[in-house]
Amino acid sequence: MRSPKDFFAPLALGAPEPPRQIPFRPSRVIHFFDPGNEKMAAKVPDLAKQADVLLGNLEDAVRADRKEAARAGLVSIAKATDFGRTQLWTRVNSLDSPWVLDDLVTLVTEIGDRLDVIMVPKVEGAQDIHYLDRLLAQLEARAGLTKPLLVHAILETASGVANVEEIAGASPRMQGISLGPADLAASRRMKTTRVGGGHPGYLVRTDPVGEDLAAGRTTYQQDLWHYTVARMVDACAVHGILPYYGPFGDIRDVVACEDQFRNAFLLGCVGAWSLHPVQIDIAKRVFSPSPSDVAWARRVIAEMGDGTGAVMIDGKMQDDASVKQCRVVSELADELAADDPELAAAYDAATKELQP
Repeated sequence: MRSPKDFFAPLALGAPEPPRQIPFRPSRVIHFFDPGNEKMAAKVPDLAKQADVLLGNLEDAVRADRKEAARAGLVSIAKATDFGRTQLWTRVNSLDSPWVLDDLVTLVTEIGDRLDVIMVPKVEGAQDIHYLDRLLAQLEARAGLTKPLLVHAILETASGVANVEEIAGASPRMQGISLGPADLAASRRMKTTRVGGGHPGYLVRTDPVGEDLAAGRTTYQQDLWHYTVARMVDACAVHGILPYYGPFGDIRDVVACEDQFRNAFLLGCVGAWSLHPVQIDIAKRVFSPSPSDVAWARRVIAEMGDGTGAVMIDGKMQDDASVKQCRVVSELADELAADDPELAAAYDAATKELQP
């Protein structure tokens, strides 16, 4: 076990100092693209104007015989594209694959100054992050990087869920964790073939009315991922990193996609993955507080004064806990509005309308 005094020391001579705090940058939507696909690559400059994060995917969605082309494509795209304020991430291949070492060596040494975050699939425990931490430090030193790369883990094995707290705190590089529902379902031997979302068979049923056990009974579909998302959110909150919902595989079902994203948002996630451009606007809308919620939060904060005691606002009791909740909403709105003039205007208009 490393001494706490050494936790923020570089793990290689010449490597940059690890971050002491993970910066919050808008990341409501992480849009995946295949950098080896020429049609997708051509859309990257336009997508950079829409998504908070663009992620060059090198893992599962890329065929084995296309791995090298995807890696080379990401290098070319990173060098040629002006991403503006949009972050560039990558998902490398899993640590047990034959491609991951070349992924890391190539990307860190050639475009490490352009990358913000490296997403790592199928993280099983802190040992995976420790291995990556040391290797990245060595490569950063070789490349002469002055800014450390951040690491994002995907929670997609039963072992990963069991060890999520130690994963979240394994390195100062840890930026966040995403739920990977498809691989996690397989690892747990869950009986669903869907990529994220609910399942009609996972339900509760109202009690029977009268003697007919089949008549008048309503069913309610439940959320397969509630426990895992909540546990992931807690682990991230404890360690000051960011939780994300992962993919929603049914591109056509935008209604269920929005519902699943909103569940994750309300539980504490800051964003979700987008597998198709149609999901970008859904994620940006869902993971931005509504103007009415922002206006209410600002009003409560203003009327509570120093934040102590209790007041009644429109017949609702507000106290110091209310202020803490409202600050979460208000501060997120301020951070998002700083990059989005339309959102800022909507928040200000709603706030003026709600003023007593």
